[in-house]
Amino acid sequence: MSMTTEKTVRELALEKPGAARVFEKLGIDYCCGGKQTLEQACHAASLPIDEVLDALEMGHRSGPASPKESNWQAGPLGDLISHIKDTHHKYTREEIARLDPLFDKVCSVHGEHHPELFDLRATFQGLAQELTTHMMKEEMVLFPYIERMEESLVQKEPILPPPFGTVRNPVSMMEHEHDAAGSALRALRASSNGYTAPPDACVSYQTLYRTLAEFEADLHQHIHLENNILFSRAIALENAHSAE
Repeated sequence: MSMTTEKTVRELALEKPGAARVFEKLGIDYCCGGKQTLEQACHAASLPIDEVLDALEMGHRSGPASPKESNWQAGPLGDLISHIKDTHHKYTREEIARLDPLFDKVCSVHGEHHPELFDLRATFQGLAQELTTHMMKEEMVLFPYIERMEESLVQKEPILPPPFGTVRNPVSMMEHEHDAAGSALRALRASSNGYTAPPDACVSYQTLYRTLAEFEADLHQHIHLENNILFSRAIALENAHSAE
């Protein structure tokens, strides 16, 4: 077994330029399932590990990640939080608003011959509701605390005691909700045959599936930034404060 196959998917997504895009294309969960080794992830996805290693090498050669992506492990947490809110939270809210009427339109036209559309809509509506509440909790509670904690460390000032005891508590809750979102995404993909529109699909039907696939990809990156970078760094920051 090579050193690469023993590494977790999370580690590879953070270390190798282009790895996240490779995982996305191959259907390997690098956000919620990021704690699996590459070997475990390949087994779960029924993928030959040699082919995945080759794809990772090709992704690495295709060019480095953008500076914005490659610096999140070292830059201020406040900047990462702003990026998450301004890019991923904004996108998620906009696409939820866009997909809701699009689902209604496609269900009304094609639902009789494709009843799976109603299950898809119900699953997406549940996911949308959970994500809306989830993002609000992050923006109103967790994110402001992480920013205050970082400011206190920079200014060498004590942190006000958090109402939730330790940052690990809300982080654990957010990760649990991310797991639930990941399950909903897998259900959407399974029910839609991998977002493959049937032969009789109209333009709106095809647009719905394409938009859902894009929504899935963005949410994977969104959760990756939070689970694998922001939350880990926030816990390390709290530990640094406690050690002083």
